[in-house]
Amino acid sequence: MTSVYIETYGCQMNVYDTELVKSILKENHFTITHEEEVADVVMLNTCSIRDNADRKVYNRIHEIKNRRKQAPVLIGILGCMATNFKTDLLKNPRLGIDFIAGPDSYKQLPTLISESRIGKQSFDVTLSEFETYSDVYPSREEGINAWIAIMRGCNNFCTFCVVPYTRGRERSRDPENVLSEVRRLVKDGFKQITLLGQNVNSYQYDTEDFADLMQKVSDIPGVERIRFTSPHPKDFPEKLLRVMSERPNICKQIHLPLQAGSNRILQKMNRTYSREEFLDLVALIRSYMPKIALSTDIIVGFPSETDLEFEDTLDVVQRVEFDTAFTFKYSERPHTRASQKFPDDVSDIEKTKRITQLISEQMKITLKKNQSRIGDQEKVLIEAKKGGNGVISRNDANLLVHLPEGQYEIGKIIPVQITEASPHALKAILL
Repeated sequence: MTSVYIETYGCQMNVYDTELVKSILKENHFTITHEEEVADVVMLNTCSIRDNADRKVYNRIHEIKNRRKQAPVLIGILGCMATNFKTDLLKNPRLGIDFIAGPDSYKQLPTLISESRIGKQSFDVTLSEFETYSDVYPSREEGINAWIAIMRGCNNFCTFCVVPYTRGRERSRDPENVLSEVRRLVKDGFKQITLLGQNVNSYQYDTEDFADLMQKVSDIPGVERIRFTSPHPKDFPEKLLRVMSERPNICKQIHLPLQAGSNRILQKMNRTYSREEFLDLVALIRSYMPKIALSTDIIVGFPSETDLEFEDTLDVVQRVEFDTAFTFKYSERPHTRASQKFPDDVSDIEKTKRITQLISEQMKITLKKNQSRIGDQEKVLIEAKKGGNGVISRNDANLLVHLPEGQYEIGKIIPVQITEASPHALKAILL
């Protein structure tokens, strides 16, 4: 039997896609190995959101080729890079890629691998209007949290983003199919379910929307925690806030990407909301759930961003006081509208200066927010052991919580009291 090793880069959707790929391959009599050195086939499931992600994959390909000179291996590229850089990947002789498959072509992998084994360089990067992999149950590792893609693709066309071009248009799974997967996950011992989509707010199947789906998932016995990512600020439904506030097993945490605090930059990004609308949405969210934990994404140095416009972003960060923020320097991505229309005219020195300032400000806010939890009684989910008697646990806000040494049962939700805080984690004692 042909053995396959898969490495995954990028977002949670790629993690889920790797689980789909493993299931498809097992059904077709391939074996999955965790050791790259003994695999007959190595696949890299790639991300193409930032330039650094591309470089990491190219470097990894060269590393594998050099190490496996005495034991030849087939190399395949999956995911967003496969769609975005098909020509470069296939025609670059230094890479020597044997096959590539885009996010909608994973069912073709057995054929692509078979063709590459007889020396044919194979590819399939067709984007589908219908493929949701609803007929494939992902092959997951044992654990506590399970990802479920409830939809695929994106219709937003933010000017900095390649996803609509690499993953196609939005299409949603049948809610009954999603619920069936959730029930099976509960039976398999998973305690936390995270629903995935490029924009989960856009989920729509016949008359059912995302809030309807969340309510039905919440009703399933045995689902102890529910998370979701990512919503878009442009169409966040108040109906969903009502469901979240009423259901104790839906975590009171939302990842709400800001991207920028300047209206002009937001318009250039095609984000379709203003800073004022974003702030109004945050106020509405907190009116339903005052202690909600909010995280965000922010890009600094978008083309033509001025110092004053960066100050606008800092101002929104200070007003909202996000619990955490994922910050990035703008990098031009091939085939995006920004790369075609806007010169990358903010220097790397200036981008570095701005992101350093932003991270410093956010660290102060995160520390303040975490310290405000000292003395609170919370519930944490024991996720994994970390050596000795220590464990990894997270609270409802998805913050890391360190516990004193002891005997803990993985998958249990236990009450604790927060005793210490840093910008990176909390400490707690058992109640």
